[in-house]
Amino acid sequence: MSRYLGPKVKLSRKVGVPVADIPKHTSKRQLTTPGMHGFRGRRQKDYGIRKDEKQKVRFHYNVLERQFRRYMREAGRRPGNTGEVLLQLLELRLDNVLRRAGFSRTIWGARQLCAHGHVLVNGKKVDRPSYAIEIGDIVTLREGIQKLAREQMESIPGHQVPGWIAVNPSELSAKCVSMPTSDQIPFDVNTNLIVEFYR
Repeated sequence: MSRYLGPKVKLSRKVGVPVADIPKHTSKRQLTTPGMHGFRGRRQKDYGIRKDEKQKVRFHYNVLERQFRRYMREAGRRPGNTGEVLLQLLELRLDNVLRRAGFSRTIWGARQLCAHGHVLVNGKKVDRPSYAIEIGDIVTLREGIQKLAREQMESIPGHQVPGWIAVNPSELSAKCVSMPTSDQIPFDVNTNLIVEFYR
């Protein structure tokens, strides 16, 4: 399956917001447009504004376009606000839960933890980063990777764990206690623009 293997900071510069919560992405210098003087083009059309909002969410969760369309269809089928349901589906991905719990600094590191078989969900090995976590599921790490995970947690000072996850740092486990809400998502996104983009 194809995936983006290029420079990650380029993604942050492309959409103008940090894709990952690490200094490399959050520094002001990195969020300017590329080039000596930056791009001074024309004002974006409505299509471009909606597309950028969609790309911002895609890059933040490290999801391919085809996967994202599948999440959009699923969100449209479920009851409730389509934009909020979409963000819930993305937040409950296994790789994102690992990132929100603080076991990994970036979504790419969390994805690698899953793919290498270091993650257990309710005691069973799960090696799919897109695995959907449900309320009551307990995510733990194998013994061989726990030292690295502790180092990762210490390297993120002031990391805020959202209220829908209960983290036990001594056992390196995380439990999903409720559905995430839109105000618990740590970056600004206008889901209405994303829904309009696909209509």
